[in-house]
Amino acid sequence: MLSVAIGVSLFVSLTTTPMMCARFLRHETGKHNRLYRFSENTFDLLHGTYDFSLRWVLRHQFLILLVTIGTVCLNLYLFVQTPKGFFPQQDTGRINGSIIGDQDLSFAAMSKKMRAFTDIVAQDPAVDTVISFTGGGGGGSTARMFAQLKPLNERKLSADQVIAGIRSKTSGIPGAALYLQAVQDLSVGGRGSAAQYQYTLQADRLDDLTHWAPILQQRLAKIPELRDVNSDQQMHGLESAIVIDRDTAGRLGVDVLDIDNTLSDAFGQRQVSNIYKGLNQYHVVLEVAPEFQPGPEALNAVYVPSRSGKLVPLSAFAHYEHSNTALSVNHQGIFPAITLSFNLAPGASLGPAVDHIEQARLELKVPSTVHATFQGTAQAFQDSLAGQLVLILTALAAVYIVLGILYESFIHPITILSTIPSAGIGALLAIQFIKSDLNIIALIGIILLIGIVKKNAILMIDFAVQVEREEGLSPVEAIYKACLLRFRPILMTTMAALLGAMPLALGTGVGSELRRPLGITIVGGLILSQMLTLFTTPVVYIYMDRLQSLLRRIFSHGPAPATAPAHSD
Repeated sequence: MLSVAIGVSLFVSLTTTPMMCARFLRHETGKHNRLYRFSENTFDLLHGTYDFSLRWVLRHQFLILLVTIGTVCLNLYLFVQTPKGFFPQQDTGRINGSIIGDQDLSFAAMSKKMRAFTDIVAQDPAVDTVISFTGGGGGGSTARMFAQLKPLNERKLSADQVIAGIRSKTSGIPGAALYLQAVQDLSVGGRGSAAQYQYTLQADRLDDLTHWAPILQQRLAKIPELRDVNSDQQMHGLESAIVIDRDTAGRLGVDVLDIDNTLSDAFGQRQVSNIYKGLNQYHVVLEVAPEFQPGPEALNAVYVPSRSGKLVPLSAFAHYEHSNTALSVNHQGIFPAITLSFNLAPGASLGPAVDHIEQARLELKVPSTVHATFQGTAQAFQDSLAGQLVLILTALAAVYIVLGILYESFIHPITILSTIPSAGIGALLAIQFIKSDLNIIALIGIILLIGIVKKNAILMIDFAVQVEREEGLSPVEAIYKACLLRFRPILMTTMAALLGAMPLALGTGVGSELRRPLGITIVGGLILSQMLTLFTTPVVYIYMDRLQSLLRRIFSHGPAPATAPAHSD
């Protein structure tokens, strides 16, 4: 979309704009209204102030050069110190939840827990509707929940604040836990889990995996940036094995096949018939009454037919033994895997959280046979973090090449690029001021700033090189004249971009958190770069011109002929 908009703007500026100027621009000789006179007087005041300040700057060139070098160093420092993130946490008005109960809970007991959690969530004043269900692929000890929040103007609380309030209300329910997360417009898929971010452990031996996963989970729960740390490890399910005394069963005339059929009829929900109506048909399912299914003790009431036709109690020739069993063993690829999932605390950034998780793994001295990797959104964040610096340097290199072709010089592109560190400082300070992090959206804003901010220097340097060549002015006189004459278009274009980014920075509504970092970085970068580049660019131009003259004398042993630069305005 941005590329299309720039292409349309280029076409209009080269075709429609010149035609409109030829038709509508006239020399005005009449009196102007009060608004025009007020704006012109304000601009004249700004112009005079800038003229006075520029003269002082040109008398203290070395000091301003040190300020320019300081902006570069400060920009690098802020880039390293600013917390890194992936995508901003949005408030879309929807939250999803997972209810994870003790692994020995029956389906009926889990249903009661689910209803208790659902009632608490439904009673929250910020919640509009909520639905939940249990069973399915997750097993009998898990349940899912979906809630729709009221509009922002009615609830006044963000989705994360609503989740924090519900978390405190549901923490007292024994035997199960509710994990909620806000639904995001942009997400990267990973293993299904009860929280937004995943950390997966893999091992060659299942014993190593089951040993270290609970230890690491307990350690992660102590990290301040993390919330709702949970695991998909299900190794503590209850199992009851029926042990048949075959000798006794033989004496009583009971066959093993009859035992299997009886147990299947009682607890297997066997379909035995269909009932056909006019439009519908109904399956007839055979099973014992629900009150006889609460636990293994129900086996004491089971009777098995013998070969003589008499009913023999199951307890007469069999008993049951309790043991633990795995409800499920997850795999990733061909190796068994256990995923620890977590949410972030309000205001926490994903970058520090990832660093603390890796540090915790090293502190616990997890053996190399257990492999730990981030999955889903956390893995995509690590990949993007590794390429952030490369992306910025690539953008700078592309701009340098284009400017080098434009001016046929290796020096003047550096002068133009010297305006970018001040914009980076403004953007990073604005991010820290709103207590946010350097996420993907903010990084896009910084990339846009590279293209927006350099136009200040282009407007100055293009004109300065031209008057220096045509009028024979010195570099100091040329850049001084260029700064004063180009002050109006510089101020105009900066204000247009600044006001255009204001709706993004100040906008509210559903999902506005995803757009706000883009506006914040543009506004912060433009404000600081406008104040600094008007003074630092002339000084850098003068020093770069001296460097260019020195290089010419060294390599050509004489002055090189001047080349006519291309015009950018």
